[in-house]
Amino acid sequence: MAKLAIKGGQPIRTRLFPAYNTIGAEEKTAVMEVLESGNLSQFLGAWHKDFYGGPTVQKFESRWKEKFGTKYAVSVNSNTSGLFTAIGACGIQPGDEVIVSPYTMSASALAPVIYGAVPVFADVDYDNFGLNPESVERCITPRTRAILVVHIFGNPARMDEIMAIAQKHNLYVIEDCAQAPLAYYKNRLVGTIGHMGIFSLNYHKHIHTGEGGMIITNDDNLAERCLLIRNHGENIVEPKGVQNPFNTHGFNYRMTEMEAAVGCAQLDKLDGLLKARLENAAYFAEALGKITGLKPPVVEEGNQHVYYLQAFKYNSEVFGVHRNTFINAIKAEIPSAILREDTPLIGAGYVKPIYLQPLYQKRATHCSFNCSKYEGAVSYEKGICPVTEQLHFEELFTHEYMRPGMTKQDMDDVIAAFNKVAENVHELK
Repeated sequence: MAKLAIKGGQPIRTRLFPAYNTIGAEEKTAVMEVLESGNLSQFLGAWHKDFYGGPTVQKFESRWKEKFGTKYAVSVNSNTSGLFTAIGACGIQPGDEVIVSPYTMSASALAPVIYGAVPVFADVDYDNFGLNPESVERCITPRTRAILVVHIFGNPARMDEIMAIAQKHNLYVIEDCAQAPLAYYKNRLVGTIGHMGIFSLNYHKHIHTGEGGMIITNDDNLAERCLLIRNHGENIVEPKGVQNPFNTHGFNYRMTEMEAAVGCAQLDKLDGLLKARLENAAYFAEALGKITGLKPPVVEEGNQHVYYLQAFKYNSEVFGVHRNTFINAIKAEIPSAILREDTPLIGAGYVKPIYLQPLYQKRATHCSFNCSKYEGAVSYEKGICPVTEQLHFEELFTHEYMRPGMTKQDMDDVIAAFNKVAENVHELK
């Protein structure tokens, strides 16, 4: 009789795991204060003191820059709009190239396209999954203007080498820290190493405001340009006396007072939530790392990985079955979570390499790679990032079981599922 649930055996667990919910009384109190004030937003798209937003937005920005030790923090309504803002602030324009990661959320690569520039995909590092500096160096051309680094899954990229490349070629470095609040690279907070760092505050991140984001920088000029792009800068440049209006036409990327109120309360919880996440990830790394054929994440000395997801490598030669088959067997042994009933907390790979999306395969834009100002040649063919493709299609799997709120028994059930499938893998062959 089969033991594995996917073959008809009894699963390890059928009861849903706990929901990931960090909202409590503090957030409710903060939001009610804003509601009772009647002031849900105080932004004006004109040169006025309210150009910078209301008191709660400004309080949240002040708290954020203090937490991260930067001169400026500019709130936005998403990490995506933060990336678009940062690209615009750097003066990126049609004909330019920006080096991006192929293995991340699509907005990171799309940001240059918004300004008519061309994303060039460098391959990722086999161990930390961030941009590989050697691949970045090979992608540099006379048209390169910036490098957009992603600290994917919460693990810092190799920033010293990337910054050295940027300095050599006079390039901007934008750090996408959507998954990496309070991650450290060689004892420095990510987001503070490049010219700008952008953070996500949407509902499934470490802390959130429902939707939202934050840009940090120590550069006076970049901060000013981010503020202009966030809030109808075309109305501001003349009365404010901005000398260079290029790329300052503004959008509405503004955060509301209620979101900022939630953000202030959430920021108070970040250290505690992160501590639980790190402890849980360490528990899984030790237990699953004992299974021959599974390799936990590599974290370099002096770095702190903050585990938005925990990514393992799978060796199909050890198990004799494809990774997808193994992960499907795990899914059959354990359920998902409350509020995530139809979405497993574990997956094979992460996201398909971005350059394989139809936008890039069909070059479906009016400008960017189709622009008459673009004098280069860029490839989006399969095979341009072999490490990314090997990880995604063959080796990598990610899970969210280290989320705060998981008990030791919850985690032990996950570990039992892995051990059961590993011990009975012959049933999958």
